[in-house]
Amino acid sequence: MATILSANRPTRLSQAFHNNFEILGELGASVSIWQHGQEIIGLHRGYANREQTKPWSARTLVPVYSATKGPASACLLLALYEHGATPFISIGDLWPRFPMPHATIAQVMSHQCGLAGLSRSANLFDQADCVAAIEETPCAWAPPIHGYHPHTFGPIMDEIMIRLTGETIAAWWEAHIRKPFHLDLYIDTPESCFSRIATLYPGKAEQSQLSSDFYRAYLKPGTPIFRAFHSLQGINTVRQMNSPMGWLCTSPAYGGIASAHALAKFYQICLGNLTLPGSQKPFFPDEVRTWMSTIITDGFDQTMLTRTAFSCGFMMDPRNPQTGMPLRNLFGFEGFGHAGAGGSHAFGDPATGISFAYTMNHMDLHVLPGQKTQMLVYALMGFAKQSIET
Repeated sequence: MATILSANRPTRLSQAFHNNFEILGELGASVSIWQHGQEIIGLHRGYANREQTKPWSARTLVPVYSATKGPASACLLLALYEHGATPFISIGDLWPRFPMPHATIAQVMSHQCGLAGLSRSANLFDQADCVAAIEETPCAWAPPIHGYHPHTFGPIMDEIMIRLTGETIAAWWEAHIRKPFHLDLYIDTPESCFSRIATLYPGKAEQSQLSSDFYRAYLKPGTPIFRAFHSLQGINTVRQMNSPMGWLCTSPAYGGIASAHALAKFYQICLGNLTLPGSQKPFFPDEVRTWMSTIITDGFDQTMLTRTAFSCGFMMDPRNPQTGMPLRNLFGFEGFGHAGAGGSHAFGDPATGISFAYTMNHMDLHVLPGQKTQMLVYALMGFAKQSIET
């Protein structure tokens, strides 16, 4: 398969990237495209702060919110494999007091167990409190119904990992994936990296967005959707995410701090295109990569109020693209990744060997990929088609 294009050639993708600044008001951003183990496009522009005293570079880090869920899910899937288990075992085998013990870990990772919002508030930084609140909460739905768990996904995943390995996902990620591959992608960012972290700025809501069913419910205390985004207390504002409290957060749901380069490189590892030094084997076994790229649930999302699809922890495109495209991958339905609130996004596409990541600091009012990300992916799709036809 031919490479999409040379890294220095003017492209529709670079034009789309610059349009994000000239037309859509981006402040600072990076986009990184890899194929077959090599970065083929790396663009960055703008500033890491509104005062424009910190230029945005390829090494700029930024909180990526739920784009953290992809790396976190990869950790748990590989840990299961290494312990001779699969995501299709019952979660009750590891966590007997889980409210739906007969559900499989795959069903939990694909948001099918109705615990998006808890029956009481819990402290994000207190795992025991989170676990107690989860165990006290009746499940709002059961498989095959699903609804995105934006925050509770974190302590649920951590508890499974702790019971399986004795380690949190953040610790397991650091030792088993981040350090060996030298990834600028942290779940618990070291103080030495703080100076490279961009400041996030919240987007301004348009009336058309605020009048949608999702945002009306999101903004109304007491609704299931409000609880899904507010049950866990500790980091609930952009200001908190711009502080050491946010940078040191170890939540597998939204604690990640990353560069676009590192996120796209991570998905090359998931695709089997990057190996550890001295190894010829893909880091993730074929079985694990199948778990990443196989749809587990596809349908109307009880939280997002639109059609979504998930594998074991990764966003995918619904099988019927006319009804919703949360990932907007390149070909078929094997592309897998995860969006982050405000605009960060990353995915890998097995059909082309391509991985993509976009990071930014001027947030959109979106949980799923917004216009800036979509325009980049549409431009990339044109080039990907050219490479297939070559």
